[in-house]
Amino acid sequence: MMKIPSTIKDVAKVAGLSIATISKYIKGGNVLEENKGKIEDAIKELNFRVNVMARGLKTNKTMTIGILIPDFKKIFCTTIVSYIENILLKQGYSSIICDYREDLHIEKLKLEFLVDKAVDGLIIMPFGEDEEIVKEVIKKGIPVVIIDRALKELYCDTVLVDNMNASYLAVEQLITRGHRRIGIITGPFNIYTATERLKGYLRVYEDYSIPIDEELIKLCDNQIKGGHEGLIQLLDLDHPPTAVFITNYEMTVGAVMAINERDIKVPNQLSVIGFDSFELSKVIKPALSIVIQPLQKIGEVAAQLVLKRIKGDFIGFPEMYRLKTEMVISGSVQKIN
Repeated sequence: MMKIPSTIKDVAKVAGLSIATISKYIKGGNVLEENKGKIEDAIKELNFRVNVMARGLKTNKTMTIGILIPDFKKIFCTTIVSYIENILLKQGYSSIICDYREDLHIEKLKLEFLVDKAVDGLIIMPFGEDEEIVKEVIKKGIPVVIIDRALKELYCDTVLVDNMNASYLAVEQLITRGHRRIGIITGPFNIYTATERLKGYLRVYEDYSIPIDEELIKLCDNQIKGGHEGLIQLLDLDHPPTAVFITNYEMTVGAVMAINERDIKVPNQLSVIGFDSFELSKVIKPALSIVIQPLQKIGEVAAQLVLKRIKGDFIGFPEMYRLKTEMVISGSVQKIN
């Protein structure tokens, strides 16, 4: 015989609380910690499941957040998503996660898909070339939080890393250790983070009154292949660099592959600073010097922002967060004369 699903009334009875309190909890509202524990125990005991579609029809809320990222294969993206989901789950929200494979047309299609799913809010890591597609979503009254890549003339909450200073400080570490020919492997101009990190590189050279050699600047595709090709091109110069700064995780992996292929001795032949490759830094020798982004904080701040906007707890001008990175100098950097 099929078991009849438990109802909100059953949860209220087992928890010993009012239906109003149970309803408030299910909708993501704040309840007393003591009551929260009783409700969660009752839900577990009864194997209670919320009928999301029915609730959406009654409340005009689906308790879902749409998350749009460039690429599922990028560990940077998926790590941030995991931290976003940790916050959403605690508040009773589910997520619909899409990637657009760094394609502007697919980005538009996936945004339309998420809007059609009646998500209550959106967290977007945008492609960066067309803010109009995001503006259309905002016009519909859907709360939007942008992460990682800022868009011009876009009126919504944004969570970024201070990319320019992160790059500046990394390259400065090399300059203060005597390096002057410092290569940089960075992403294409249409990616916000890439242009900001290149700005930091150029600014530190300017501040130290060191001439810039454009041969040392390699604009690549933010993928493993790009990092590999960029480093090979730097090594093949008539006057190769004594140090290199790679500005994202995938390209750092590619650069390390090229170093191994060419049997380059780090740091004796080449000093290296990578990006977001904390695990990689611990499995290669010497340990890789890296810039570490606050991935957990990016995800948590973005999730908290979108939930506050949805609940109306946060009314006012959009917030702009610029989070600091951490610089870890290890055995892959040496001082030279």
